[in-house]
Parts: sequence; C-alpha cells; structure tokens
Amino acid sequence: METYVWTGRTRDGKRQKGEVIAKSKDEAISNLRRQNIVVTSVSTRTKRLNLNLLFQAKVKDKDIVVFTRQFATMIDAGLPLIQCLDILAKQTENKTFASSINEIRQDVEAGSTYADALRKHSHVFNDLYVNMVAAGELGGILDTILNRLSKYIEKSMKLKRQIKSALAYPSTIVAVAVIVIVVLLVWVIPIFSKMFTDFGGVLPAPTRMVMGTSDFMQHNIIIIAGIFGAIVFALNRYYKTQNGRRTVDRLTLHMPIFGMLIRKIAVAKFTRTLGTLISSGVPILDGLDIVAKTAGNKIVEEALYATRQSISEGKTLAEPLEQTQVFPPMVVQMIAVGETTGALDAMLSKIADFYDEEVDSTVGTLTALLEPMLMIFLGVVIGFIVIAMYLPIFKLAGTIG
Repeated sequence: METYVWTGRTRDGKRQKGEVIAKSKDEAISNLRRQNIVVTSVSTRTKRLNLNLLFQAKVKDKDIVVFTRQFATMIDAGLPLIQCLDILAKQTENKTFASSINEIRQDVEAGSTYADALRKHSHVFNDLYVNMVAAGELGGILDTILNRLSKYIEKSMKLKRQIKSALAYPSTIVAVAVIVIVVLLVWVIPIFSKMFTDFGGVLPAPTRMVMGTSDFMQHNIIIIAGIFGAIVFALNRYYKTQNGRRTVDRLTLHMPIFGMLIRKIAVAKFTRTLGTLISSGVPILDGLDIVAKTAGNKIVEEALYATRQSISEGKTLAEPLEQTQVFPPMVVQMIAVGETTGALDAMLSKIADFYDEEVDSTVGTLTALLEPMLMIFLGVVIGFIVIAMYLPIFKLAGTIG
C-alpha cells in the first residue's frame, strides 16, 4: 500500500487536496472518483527522513501485545473505538507508541477505518496485523481477532527467544576465544619471543610456529583487519542481491548443525502465521502473500509464492507445497488432511504447536552438543599456544639440570 497526494475539485467546483492510501495510482484515482471528486493530479508522497525517529524509543513486540490485549478487552466490554484508543494512548509508557496511537485515533475520528489508519504506521503494525484487523472489522469480530493477534505475537516472541538462546552461547564462546587468542599473539607472545631470542639456540617447531604467527599479526594487524572488513562488506553487499540472498539462504537450510533448526523455525512460522490468518477470515491467497513477505528466507519465500500461483490456478495447498521440496512430508500430509476435512486452520495450528516444541527440543540439544565442542576447541587452541611457549623453558631447565 502506498500513500498518494492528490488535488482535485468537487462537483460544485470547490478545490480540494489530501492523501489517500491505495495499492496503485489507478486504484487511488478510482477511490476518489467514487467520492465524486474530479482528480487533477495524483503523486506518491515523498518519503522524507525524519531525524526525530533516530531519538525515539522503539516499539517492542511486548508493547503491541499489551496494547492489543487491552484493546480487545475494552472492545468486548462495549467501549467505542475512539474512546479505547484515547485511553490506551494516555496509559502507554512508550512515547513513540503513544504518538502513533493518537494519530490513529485522529484518522478514525476523521472517518477512516481502523485498518486503514493502522496502514499509515507500518513501522509499528505489519501487514499481518493490518489484514487481520481489516478482516475483523469486515466480519464484526474485531475483539476476537485482536485476542488471536495477541496470542500470535506472544508465540512469535517465544520463538524469537528460542532462536536467540540457540545463537547466544556459541557466539559468546567464539567471540571470547578470538579475543583471547588475539591478545596472546599480539601482546603476550612478543614478550616470550624477546626472551627466547636473547637465550639463543634452536627453538622447538611449535614455538617457532607460534612466534611466526605472532610476528605476522603484529606487523600486519591493520591489513588483516582491513581484509576482514572488506570480506564482511562484500558478503553483505552480495547478500543484498537476489542471487546472493538465494545462495546464502539455500546454504543455511543445508548447514550440518543449524540447517535443521532453521528449517523447523521456518515451518513453525509459516504454519502459525497462515493458520492465524485463515482462522481470522483472510483469503488464503492474501494470507500466502503476507506469509511469503515475512518468511525471512528467500528459498521459503519463493516456495510460498510458487504455491500461491498454483492455488490461483485451481490446485490445493498441499500439492504445490510438496513439489517445492522445502517442507517436510509430514507437514504436507497433515495439511492435505486439513484441507480434506475442512479444518485447515486448526491443522496448521497443530503443526505450529508441534514444531514449536521441536524447535525448543532442538535448541536444547544443540546447546548441549556445542558446549563441550566449543570448550574443547578453546582448550586445544589456547593450550597449544601455552605449551608451545613453555617448551623452550622446559628444554632450558633440562639442560641446566
């Protein structure tokens, strides 16, 4: 959806101007014509850099969950929509979020639907949220939809925590190992090197290897840092290209250790999101479009778009999913059963619950496996350096003895 700035005149000749949200310029003009406005010009609103955003507090998922749950409670109690938004804006501690809620309230007061008002704040409310709200408004079940949204966001937050916990420990150990090794090679080993050089004699091979590595790092630390930075920059630029992202995402799905976890996370996210959208009344084609945009993996995204295209041609959901070979056979079979029984949304939720537990179990298993492996790696590398530097001392002590 884009925001278009328009100028025009009414049937009685009065000039007017304003903004309208639409998928395309033609749709914006059609919407204005239905309001009996003769359009003279329409253009996409220029996106300007707002420096205030740099200093505003970020709206977290937790803020949105609390807002959505409280909103659902007040709507269910019979409070008017505008009054609910006014109350929530006043009690929200996050100033950025409170400002957005106030702007939404003003748009609703001006005659906009709640979903259209949310679309202007895409930095806070994503496509999934907006489309579910639109379906809730259309079906008259906004309170039910908001409760589903809050549960969905809570489960998404849990999945994110699981991913972070899977990556936090190995990342920390590797970072500490790199820092320790660099400190030893750049600052500690040169002290030993000078002492051994003064003693003279032939040093053991491991000692010469470590001293050579230390000497190389001391004289080329800037070049090494530059090469490392250039590699990171090049990989980042490559990943931003279509082919680069496709290649990297395909490799991540086939990684020996984390590939299985990434695939399970993708399945859990896909089934949870699509099940929530379908149960809320969002058409399956629109649901697949939203799920594909939020997939986070190019291979999964392309598989979902291919599935969407097949469904638009009259096929079922299970058949094209199986052809993509991205999703496990069990998932495809369960979706096929859900389509046959007419309970696809419930089946998708069951699959999501199962894979949430699988992700939790896999994270625990990987953490248990990586912990000893990383500690052994750290011990071997640092132990080799320490032993290599003590070998000449042992040799000297033997000679004196």
